[in-house]
Amino acid sequence: MPPTDSTAKAGTAPVTDIGTATRPGALERAVGRAGGADADSEDTLDLGLPEELLALLAKDADAGGKRRPGRGGVAAPTPVLPSPDDLLDAVADWGPISTPAGVLHLVPVRIARDLPIVSRWMNDPAVAAFWGLAGPQDATEEHLRSQLSGDGRSIPCLGMLEGTPMSYWEIYRADLDPLARHYPARPHDTGVHLLIGPVSERGRGLGGTLLRAVADLVLDKRPACARIVAEPDIHNTPSVAAFLSAGFRFSAEIELPAKRAALMVRDRSLRHLL
Repeated sequence: MPPTDSTAKAGTAPVTDIGTATRPGALERAVGRAGGADADSEDTLDLGLPEELLALLAKDADAGGKRRPGRGGVAAPTPVLPSPDDLLDAVADWGPISTPAGVLHLVPVRIARDLPIVSRWMNDPAVAAFWGLAGPQDATEEHLRSQLSGDGRSIPCLGMLEGTPMSYWEIYRADLDPLARHYPARPHDTGVHLLIGPVSERGRGLGGTLLRAVADLVLDKRPACARIVAEPDIHNTPSVAAFLSAGFRFSAEIELPAKRAALMVRDRSLRHLL
Protein backbone atom coordinates (compact mmCIF):
# COMPACT_ATOMS: atom_id res chain seq x y z
CA MET A 1 0.00 0.00 0.00
CA PRO A 2 2.55 2.56 -1.14
CA PRO A 3 2.34 6.32 -0.77
CA THR A 4 2.25 7.35 -4.40
CA ASP A 5 4.82 9.72 -5.76
CA SER A 6 3.59 12.80 -7.61
CA THR A 7 5.70 11.84 -10.64
CA ALA A 8 4.27 8.33 -10.94
CA LYS A 9 1.73 7.99 -13.74
CA ALA A 10 -1.49 6.09 -13.19
CA GLY A 11 -1.16 2.47 -14.22
CA THR A 12 2.65 2.52 -14.33
CA ALA A 13 3.53 2.44 -10.66
CA PRO A 14 4.60 -0.94 -9.25
CA VAL A 15 2.01 -2.65 -7.05
CA THR A 16 3.55 -3.58 -3.70
CA ASP A 17 2.70 -3.50 0.00
CA ILE A 18 5.27 -0.77 0.62
CA GLY A 19 3.64 2.18 2.30
CA THR A 20 0.43 4.03 2.99
CA ALA A 21 -0.37 7.65 2.20
CA THR A 22 2.16 10.41 1.66
CA ARG A 23 4.83 11.00 4.27
CA PRO A 24 4.28 14.02 6.59
CA GLY A 25 5.25 17.34 5.04
CA ALA A 26 5.35 16.03 1.48
CA LEU A 27 2.17 17.89 0.56
CA GLU A 28 3.56 21.31 1.40
CA ARG A 29 6.99 20.57 -0.05
CA ALA A 30 5.22 19.70 -3.31
CA VAL A 31 3.51 23.08 -3.27
CA GLY A 32 6.84 24.79 -2.69
CA ARG A 33 8.46 23.01 -5.62
CA ALA A 34 5.59 23.98 -7.90
CA GLY A 35 5.59 27.61 -6.86
CA GLY A 36 9.31 28.22 -6.87
CA ALA A 37 11.65 29.38 -4.12
CA ASP A 38 9.24 32.02 -2.84
CA ALA A 39 6.24 29.71 -2.56
CA ASP A 40 4.67 29.04 0.81
CA SER A 41 6.15 25.68 1.82
CA GLU A 42 5.04 24.94 5.36
CA ASP A 43 6.03 21.53 6.70
CA THR A 44 4.10 19.35 9.13
CA LEU A 45 6.15 20.42 12.12
CA ASP A 46 5.57 24.13 11.45
CA LEU A 47 1.86 24.19 12.26
CA GLY A 48 0.75 25.86 15.50
CA LEU A 49 -0.09 23.96 18.66
CA PRO A 50 -3.78 23.36 19.34
CA GLU A 51 -5.65 25.41 21.90
CA GLU A 52 -5.92 22.41 24.23
CA LEU A 53 -2.14 22.40 24.66
CA LEU A 54 -1.78 26.13 24.92
CA ALA A 55 -4.31 26.03 27.72
CA LEU A 56 -1.95 23.80 29.67
CA LEU A 57 0.49 26.67 29.94
CA ALA A 58 -1.91 28.43 32.29
CA LYS A 59 -2.19 25.51 34.70
CA ASP A 60 -0.50 25.44 38.06
CA ALA A 61 2.71 23.48 38.44
CA ASP A 62 1.90 22.08 41.88
CA ALA A 63 2.43 18.53 40.66
CA GLY A 64 6.21 18.70 40.48
CA GLY A 65 6.70 22.22 39.09
CA LYS A 66 7.84 25.45 40.72
CA ARG A 67 5.88 28.59 41.55
CA ARG A 68 7.11 32.08 40.91
CA PRO A 69 6.25 35.22 42.92
CA GLY A 70 3.21 37.10 41.66
CA ARG A 71 1.53 40.35 42.57
CA GLY A 72 1.59 41.21 46.24
CA GLY A 73 4.08 38.44 46.92
CA VAL A 74 1.50 35.73 46.14
CA ALA A 75 2.96 32.80 44.30
CA ALA A 76 1.79 32.63 40.69
CA PRO A 77 1.75 29.42 38.66
CA THR A 78 4.74 28.65 36.46
CA PRO A 79 3.69 27.50 32.99
CA VAL A 80 4.57 23.87 32.35
CA LEU A 81 5.12 22.74 28.78
CA PRO A 82 3.41 19.46 27.98
CA SER A 83 5.55 16.42 27.28
CA PRO A 84 5.92 15.68 23.56
CA ASP A 85 4.27 12.34 24.33
CA ASP A 86 1.04 14.21 25.16
CA LEU A 87 0.22 14.80 21.50
CA LEU A 88 0.03 11.09 20.69
CA ASP A 89 -0.49 9.59 24.14
CA ALA A 90 2.96 8.07 24.62
CA VAL A 91 3.43 5.80 21.61
CA ALA A 92 6.56 4.38 23.24
CA ASP A 93 4.40 2.90 26.00
CA TRP A 94 1.76 1.29 23.80
CA GLY A 95 3.40 -2.12 23.92
CA PRO A 96 3.07 -5.13 21.59
CA ILE A 97 -0.14 -6.31 19.94
CA SER A 98 -1.21 -9.69 18.60
CA THR A 99 -2.02 -9.96 14.89
CA PRO A 100 -2.83 -12.95 12.67
CA ALA A 101 0.74 -12.62 11.36
CA GLY A 102 2.34 -12.63 14.81
CA VAL A 103 3.11 -10.18 17.60
CA LEU A 104 3.78 -6.64 16.36
CA HIS A 105 5.51 -3.98 18.44
CA LEU A 106 5.88 -0.36 17.33
CA VAL A 107 9.21 0.85 18.71
CA PRO A 108 10.05 4.56 18.31
CA VAL A 109 13.06 5.05 16.05
CA ARG A 110 16.50 5.73 17.50
CA ILE A 111 18.85 7.27 14.93
CA ALA A 112 22.03 5.50 16.06
CA ARG A 113 20.35 2.11 16.12
CA ASP A 114 17.83 2.24 13.28
CA LEU A 115 19.13 4.62 10.60
CA PRO A 116 21.02 1.96 8.61
CA ILE A 117 18.04 -0.36 8.18
CA VAL A 118 15.52 2.42 7.46
CA SER A 119 17.90 3.99 4.94
CA ARG A 120 18.41 0.61 3.27
CA TRP A 121 14.65 0.20 2.90
CA MET A 122 14.34 3.72 1.50
CA ASN A 123 16.93 2.85 -1.16
CA ASP A 124 14.88 -0.05 -2.48
CA PRO A 125 13.82 1.22 -5.94
CA ALA A 126 10.18 0.28 -5.37
CA VAL A 127 10.16 2.25 -2.11
CA ALA A 128 12.21 5.17 -3.41
CA ALA A 129 9.62 5.79 -6.14
CA PHE A 130 7.10 6.72 -3.47
CA TRP A 131 9.04 8.04 -0.49
CA GLY A 132 11.73 9.99 -2.35
CA LEU A 133 14.44 9.35 0.26
CA ALA A 134 16.90 7.28 -1.77
CA GLY A 135 20.58 8.14 -1.70
CA PRO A 136 22.98 8.70 1.19
CA GLN A 137 21.76 8.09 4.73
CA ASP A 138 21.68 11.87 5.23
CA ALA A 139 18.34 12.12 3.43
CA THR A 140 16.68 9.53 5.65
CA GLU A 141 18.37 10.95 8.75
CA GLU A 142 17.02 14.43 8.02
CA HIS A 143 13.52 12.99 7.55
CA LEU A 144 13.70 11.15 10.86
CA ARG A 145 15.25 14.01 12.81
CA SER A 146 12.59 16.44 11.60
CA GLN A 147 10.12 14.32 13.53
CA LEU A 148 12.27 13.35 16.49
CA SER A 149 13.27 16.96 17.16
CA GLY A 150 9.71 18.26 16.77
CA ASP A 151 6.97 18.59 19.36
CA GLY A 152 5.77 15.00 19.12
CA ARG A 153 2.98 15.34 16.58
CA SER A 154 4.63 12.66 14.40
CA ILE A 155 6.40 9.60 15.80
CA PRO A 156 8.54 7.41 13.50
CA CYS A 157 8.61 3.75 14.57
CA LEU A 158 10.08 0.43 13.56
CA GLY A 159 7.54 -2.35 13.29
CA MET A 160 8.96 -5.42 15.04
CA LEU A 161 7.08 -8.55 13.96
CA GLU A 162 7.94 -11.46 16.27
CA GLY A 163 11.03 -9.49 17.29
CA THR A 164 12.27 -8.86 13.75
CA PRO A 165 12.28 -5.34 12.24
CA MET A 166 10.20 -5.55 9.06
CA SER A 167 8.31 -2.27 8.67
CA TYR A 168 8.58 1.46 9.19
CA TRP A 169 5.61 3.41 10.56
CA GLU A 170 4.75 7.03 11.19
CA ILE A 171 1.93 7.70 13.61
CA TYR A 172 0.94 11.36 13.39
CA ARG A 173 -1.69 13.90 14.31
CA ALA A 174 -3.53 14.35 11.03
CA ASP A 175 -5.44 17.31 12.46
CA LEU A 176 -2.11 19.12 12.91
CA ASP A 177 -0.71 18.08 9.52
CA PRO A 178 -0.99 20.03 6.23
CA LEU A 179 -3.39 17.27 5.20
CA ALA A 180 -5.96 18.89 7.51
CA ARG A 181 -6.22 21.78 5.04
CA HIS A 182 -7.66 19.43 2.43
CA TYR A 183 -10.45 17.65 4.30
CA PRO A 184 -12.80 18.44 7.21
CA ALA A 185 -10.40 17.38 9.94
CA ARG A 186 -11.59 16.72 13.48
CA PRO A 187 -9.59 17.15 16.69
CA HIS A 188 -7.26 14.22 17.35
CA ASP A 189 -7.64 12.64 13.90
CA THR A 190 -4.67 10.27 13.69
CA GLY A 191 -2.86 9.35 10.49
CA VAL A 192 -0.67 6.38 9.65
CA HIS A 193 2.10 5.84 7.11
CA LEU A 194 3.50 2.36 6.52
CA LEU A 195 6.50 0.99 4.67
CA ILE A 196 7.08 -2.75 4.56
CA GLY A 197 10.82 -3.27 4.22
CA PRO A 198 11.69 -6.84 3.19
CA VAL A 199 10.65 -7.70 -0.37
CA SER A 200 9.60 -11.14 0.82
CA GLU A 201 6.90 -9.60 3.05
CA ARG A 202 5.22 -7.60 0.28
CA GLY A 203 2.31 -8.44 -1.98
CA ARG A 204 0.65 -11.08 0.21
CA GLY A 205 -1.88 -9.07 2.18
CA LEU A 206 0.32 -8.41 5.19
CA GLY A 207 -0.14 -4.65 4.90
CA GLY A 208 -3.91 -4.89 5.42
CA THR A 209 -3.46 -7.23 8.38
CA LEU A 210 -1.02 -4.92 10.13
CA LEU A 211 -3.02 -1.79 9.29
CA ARG A 212 -6.10 -3.22 10.99
CA ALA A 213 -4.10 -4.15 14.07
CA VAL A 214 -2.39 -0.77 14.33
CA ALA A 215 -5.64 1.12 13.76
CA ASP A 216 -7.19 -0.85 16.62
CA LEU A 217 -4.14 -0.10 18.75
CA VAL A 218 -4.44 3.64 18.09
CA LEU A 219 -8.12 3.63 19.02
CA ASP A 220 -7.36 1.68 22.19
CA LYS A 221 -4.50 3.91 23.30
CA ARG A 222 -5.87 7.28 22.16
CA PRO A 223 -9.34 7.67 23.73
CA ALA A 224 -9.70 11.21 22.32
CA CYS A 225 -9.21 9.93 18.76
CA ALA A 226 -12.49 9.14 16.99
CA ARG A 227 -10.99 8.05 13.67
CA ILE A 228 -7.86 7.03 11.79
CA VAL A 229 -7.23 8.54 8.35
CA ALA A 230 -5.05 7.86 5.32
CA GLU A 231 -4.84 9.19 1.76
CA PRO A 232 -3.62 6.66 -0.85
CA ASP A 233 -3.60 7.67 -4.50
CA ILE A 234 -7.06 7.19 -5.99
CA HIS A 235 -5.53 5.19 -8.86
CA ASN A 236 -3.78 2.75 -6.53
CA THR A 237 -6.56 0.18 -6.35
CA PRO A 238 -4.55 -2.40 -4.36
CA SER A 239 -3.77 0.18 -1.70
CA VAL A 240 -7.38 1.31 -1.40
CA ALA A 241 -8.45 -2.34 -1.22
CA ALA A 242 -5.98 -2.98 1.60
CA PHE A 243 -7.46 -0.14 3.65
CA LEU A 244 -10.93 -1.49 3.03
CA SER A 245 -9.81 -4.91 4.24
CA ALA A 246 -8.41 -3.23 7.35
CA GLY A 247 -11.79 -1.75 8.27
CA PHE A 248 -11.37 1.64 6.64
CA ARG A 249 -14.14 3.15 4.53
CA PHE A 250 -13.81 5.28 1.42
CA SER A 251 -14.87 8.78 2.47
CA ALA A 252 -14.11 11.05 -0.49
CA GLU A 253 -11.75 11.96 -3.27
CA ILE A 254 -9.53 14.88 -2.29
CA GLU A 255 -7.20 16.97 -4.41
CA LEU A 256 -3.76 17.21 -2.83
CA PRO A 257 -0.79 19.14 -4.22
CA ALA A 258 0.99 15.92 -5.21
CA LYS A 259 -1.92 13.67 -6.20
CA ARG A 260 -5.64 13.00 -6.23
CA ALA A 261 -6.24 10.84 -3.20
CA ALA A 262 -8.81 8.54 -1.69
CA LEU A 263 -9.54 9.72 1.82
CA MET A 264 -9.79 6.51 3.83
CA VAL A 265 -11.30 6.62 7.31
CA ARG A 266 -11.47 4.08 10.12
CA ASP A 267 -14.21 5.18 12.54
CA ARG A 268 -14.18 4.27 16.20
CA SER A 269 -17.96 3.95 16.12
CA LEU A 270 -17.77 1.40 13.27
CA ARG A 271 -14.64 -0.49 14.32
CA HIS A 272 -16.52 -3.67 15.21
CA LEU A 273 -18.69 -3.59 12.09
CA LEU A 274 -16.05 -3.23 9.34
